[in-house]
Amino acid sequence: MTIYNFSAGPAVLPKAVLSQAQAELPDWHGSGMSVMEMSHRGKEYMGIHAQAEADLRELMNIPANYTVLFLQGGAHLQFAMIPLNLLRGKASADYVNTGEWSKKAIGEAKKYGGVNVVVDNADRNCSYVPAFDTWKRDANAAYLHYTPNETIGGVEFNWIPDTGDVPLVADMSSNILSRALDVSRFGLIYAGAQKNIGPAGLTLVIVREDLIGHAAASTPTMLNYKVHADNDSMYNTPPTYSIYMAGLVFQWLKQQGGIAAMEQANIAKAKLLYDAIDASHGFYNCPVAEADRSRMNVPFTLKDAALDGDFLKQADARGLLQLKGHRSVGGMRASIYNAMPLDGVRALVEFMKEFAAKQG
Repeated sequence: MTIYNFSAGPAVLPKAVLSQAQAELPDWHGSGMSVMEMSHRGKEYMGIHAQAEADLRELMNIPANYTVLFLQGGAHLQFAMIPLNLLRGKASADYVNTGEWSKKAIGEAKKYGGVNVVVDNADRNCSYVPAFDTWKRDANAAYLHYTPNETIGGVEFNWIPDTGDVPLVADMSSNILSRALDVSRFGLIYAGAQKNIGPAGLTLVIVREDLIGHAAASTPTMLNYKVHADNDSMYNTPPTYSIYMAGLVFQWLKQQGGIAAMEQANIAKAKLLYDAIDASHGFYNCPVAEADRSRMNVPFTLKDAALDGDFLKQADARGLLQLKGHRSVGGMRASIYNAMPLDGVRALVEFMKEFAAKQG
């Protein structure tokens, strides 16, 4: 039986990447060492590190005036690092609230400066992206922060806000590398690795160079972007094995045809699943506004919540794992990141149709 893992994160990795990592685990390229044993200052690991950054820059077409940082602490630590580094003496920053991860970023930022919530979609249970012309922005904001994809609520921006001279900051933890985008429109992009990049432990930061070097005087050394930029992400021991795994994923993405090809695959997967939900005559329902449905995280409910347990039990028996929705919203959630093959979504859709036919 083929197993398909629909976990929101840590999430599925490409089988080819896992196989390569398995083969290289005890001895990387004849070095006699596992990557996890290597000195981060040694030539072997330095080569792995440099190649990972080069491949990421190629995949995302990252301009030369942007620094790539391989950090730790997840998106949660970035919620603090961003205001500490980017307020730059200004009183406040703008934040867009479109769900649980936006709320967490807002709550943390309030510890370090003023927060202007420019828009909030709680009026419709966080189920849509508010139109840009409704945002109440501050012209003097240090930056504008938003979450392009809300992993829990399944709401995704299909457009990039135009903030003019105000740096745009994006938490792309759950949709980075899934669609083409113009990095030059952002001041800073960050992402926890454990959804579309690799195993947990690595946090990716892509930051425009002019935004580095302005940290508040009280900023701890390890939370200062300039410290990490000046030391090529090696001020302390970086998460070496997670970076190695991320590098393998970057190479795999290039072999698939890059981000443009991956975006088309993601569109096809999402369409297949949403079409099945919409064609179920109400047996399944997605609460998200159609125009703002995530390609990465698909939440849905059954017409009768009493059936949830049977649905999950039978799905598990079919090898369709980790479909239970987040505890805060309930229902189901299928996360279909880059590494989820189309066959996995087909298997899920087939099961959903059979389950609905039996219960409907």
